[in-house]
Parts: sequence; structure tokens; C-alpha cells
Amino acid sequence: MRMNLIRHFGAFLAVACCVVVLAGCHGSRDTTAFEIPETWDASKDYELTFWAKNDTNKAQTKIYEKAIRDFEKLYPNVHVSMKLYTDYGKIYSDVITNIATKTTPNVCITYPDHIATYLTGNNVVVPLDGLMACERYGLGGSELAFDGPTQDEVVPEFLRECVLDGAHYALPFMRSTEVCYVNKTFVEKLGYELPDVLTWDFVWEVSEAATAKKADGTYAVNGQQVMIPFIYKSTDNMMIHMLRQLDGGFSTQMGGIDVLGAANENAREVLKTIAAHAKTGAFSTFQISGYPGNFFNEGQCIFAVDSSAGSTWIGPDAPLVDIPADKKVHFETAVRMVPQYDAANPAMISQGPSVCIFNKEDPDEVMASWLFVQYLLTNDVQSAYAQTEGYVPVTTKAQESKEFKAYLAASGTDAENHYQVKIDATKTLMSNAQYSFTTPVFNGSTSLRDAAGQLIENTTKSARNKEVIDDDYLDALFVDVAALYHLDQLGTDAPSADKASLGPLPRASVILIACLAVAWVGIGGVALHDKLRQRDARVR
Repeated sequence: MRMNLIRHFGAFLAVACCVVVLAGCHGSRDTTAFEIPETWDASKDYELTFWAKNDTNKAQTKIYEKAIRDFEKLYPNVHVSMKLYTDYGKIYSDVITNIATKTTPNVCITYPDHIATYLTGNNVVVPLDGLMACERYGLGGSELAFDGPTQDEVVPEFLRECVLDGAHYALPFMRSTEVCYVNKTFVEKLGYELPDVLTWDFVWEVSEAATAKKADGTYAVNGQQVMIPFIYKSTDNMMIHMLRQLDGGFSTQMGGIDVLGAANENAREVLKTIAAHAKTGAFSTFQISGYPGNFFNEGQCIFAVDSSAGSTWIGPDAPLVDIPADKKVHFETAVRMVPQYDAANPAMISQGPSVCIFNKEDPDEVMASWLFVQYLLTNDVQSAYAQTEGYVPVTTKAQESKEFKAYLAASGTDAENHYQVKIDATKTLMSNAQYSFTTPVFNGSTSLRDAAGQLIENTTKSARNKEVIDDDYLDALFVDVAALYHLDQLGTDAPSADKASLGPLPRASVILIACLAVAWVGIGGVALHDKLRQRDARVR
């Protein structure tokens, strides 16, 4: 009996040790680094997963589906299954979750700052430089089954955005920018002439003028009870734009406190200016008031800053407008660059999705993924997808194609595919690409961007609630936001790619594993007890 207890206890200890080992190994995500195979085995079948994003735009879904069908005709041994998301943040969180279990997709629509976080796992994302230069299967390679772009035909500025730690970890897929959609009719009704380049002073002045009310309490400019003259959708981009234009510095890899802290006088002045106009009701944000396009389409907003990729929702004749017809107000919509401090030296952010490839045990599977990624850069896919929104193709090959030029030339001929506001948004980026910029990307840069927006959101909300926005308020705000987003941990102190770990398992996971272990111990114990009893019976 005593020996039986010892054996059972020993078995329990063995399983318990396994639990500890499993918990400790949770952060280990090492995968063998990808090496380009000498030849790609086209005789094998490959099952690829592609995580994509669309904005409930069925035209985009159809383009993805057609691209997959056409690709599979060229490569019958490669099968692509697609999972659609309506939010980049959800893709990001799902990838992070799946890295731990090595169940990432093969190909993923994403952003470089998200990839920077993915790279905290060893060999998780495939570096593309070697693949891009491969004579047979690289960009413009001799053995491709389709007419893909060469590396020289990918817009250099867009390709540089995909460089992290000195290597390309993605290819650009589409590019957009932020633009200001303007109710030109109301601007002129207020006695102003709309300039070709908006300045912050002009926008603030017109916005304040639009807050004037009549004796009956309605706003003079629109005769309605509601008017928020200026709404900015992405406040992180708002802060980034304003600091960039002021040459005040937004993002360095040295840490967030320096660029968004109390010592940054430019950030302080930006917030004071925003507070002054939020207090009068001239300014608000998407998070506080709602989607700017809806206010804009109802004649309740004069300046709506949103992505050029959202152009099909904006304007009274927008093909995707989603407000009741009786609430729409008819007016002339103009598209401009975001407001500037210096109209002679403008700056506007470059944004838009890129495509990355996740490492797998089979290098041939990675090669199949690489072929599919390149196919997404062909003229047919690029030109078609760009036409769904105010996007710009990422290759000069597609931009200069006969089909895309014809699309731009037909601006305004219909309210669907050639919706003028959408094409004007595209042209705004194409004609001002030399003024576009991106912010540095590193592990933690997403938190820094979020913190930038949070400063504006908090300040705007407090000002609209008639709180006093002075230096004491801002001092406390900088401290609170820095703590909320752990800005003191960014930059040089951030985990490097060779040191990072997912960390220990969550407590709930440890408990679950422990319970499973105990259950197996119990099952094993019962089985062992039966065997011992049978043996003792035979001995007797």
C-alpha cells in the first residue's frame, strides 16, 4: 500500500513538472529562419490562408475573390482561403494570439507598426529582400506565371515604408492619405473664398464663424440645431500632422516621453489651440461626437478630415452614403490636403495597408505565399482595388496603365465608380506625393500613436465640458497618458527581436493546464491501481 502511494505521488510530480515546463515555454516562439529553396516544388499542393480587410465594401471583396481565382488558375497546386476583417486592430490582435500557437496566416494585410510587434518573435515574419532579388521568382522574375512589377516599378517612397531594422518585411498593397473634405458652399456662404491649400488659421477662423446662431437658436449657416464645423476622425494623425508641420518632432525610437511629454512646447501649444476651439463648439472628434462623414452629409459639418480611402462615404451624392435621403443636404464638396501651418511647405501623412508573409516549417509553402503576394501587385488587382476608394496603386506600372488613366479621366461621369470626390481624393495624393511622410516604426510605435490621439481626445472632451485647460491641466495630462501607454518603456528599452518573449501564461491558462494534469493523474492512478490489484490477485 505504501509503495502504491509513492508511485502515485511520483506520477503526480512528473505531471506537475510538465505543467511548469509548459507554462515556462509559453514565450518561446523560435522558428527556423526561412531560407530560399534552390527550386520550388510545383508538384506539391499548398493550402494558404490569407487574412484581408475591407470596409464592408462588397466591391473590395469581389476583387479579392477574383484575384484568388485567377491566381489559382495560374498555380492549380496552390489553394488560397480568405478570412475577411473589417478592422485592422482585430487582425493585429488575432495575429498576436496566433503567434504563440504557431497558427498565423500565411499572408496578412497589415501595417508596418504592427509588423514591428510581430518581429519580437524570432523568425515569425519573413524578410523579403532575398525573395525580391531572386532572379527566378523575385519581383519581375523569369519564372513567374504572371506579369508582375519589377522592384524599380514599386513606388520607392511606398516601398521604403516597409523597411524595419534595415530589411523589407512587407510589400505595400495600397496607399492613401488623409484629406480634408470641405463643404465649399457653406464656406462661401460665410463670406470666404476656399484656397487651394488650407491653413490651420483659415480652418479655425471659418469654423468659429460657423458657430454663430440666429435668434431662434439655430445655426445661421445651416438653419439647423446641430453644427460642428470641424471634425477630425483620427486624432493621432492630427497630432502627428501638426507636430510634423511645426518641425516639433513626433516619433523617435528613443522613447515617447521626449516627444509627447511636458517638455514638448509644440505639443503643449497644439493642445491649447485645440482646447480653445473645442470650448466654443467649433471643433470635435470622431470618438466624442461621431463619424464626421454623417455630420458632413447632413450639412452639420464644414471641414471633415478623414482618409482618402473613406471617400465613397462622404458627400451628399456618395455611393455608400448611409443616412436617410431626407437628411441629406445638397452642396458642393471640395477635397484638399489636411490643413497646414505653412502653405508653401506642406506635409501630409502616407498611409495604407501592406502585405507580409509569415514563416512556416516548409520553405516551399513560404514560396507559394510569396508568389501570391506578388500577384496582388499586378495591374489588374492594383487598378481594380484602387478604384473602390481613394487609393493609389503602389506601382508605377499600375498607375501608368491604360485602365487606371482612363478611370481618372472619367471623373464625375457617374456617381458610382467615377464618383468625383473619390477621384479627387486619389488625385490629391498623387499630385502631392512629394510632400508625404511616414513616422518611424518600432516595437511600441503603435502605443506612441495611440497616446498622441489620447492627448487630443482628453483635451477636447475637457474643453467641451468647460474645464480650464491650463499648464497645470496639461502637466497632469502628459503624466496620465504617459503612464496609460507606458511611454517610458518605449524605444531603446523596448525588447529587441532576440530577447522578446510572450511572457508567462495567463493565470487562467495555468489553472486550466493544472486541472487537466490532475485529471490525467487521476485517470492514470485508477488504471495503475487496477493493474496492481490484478497483479496482487495473480500473486496470491
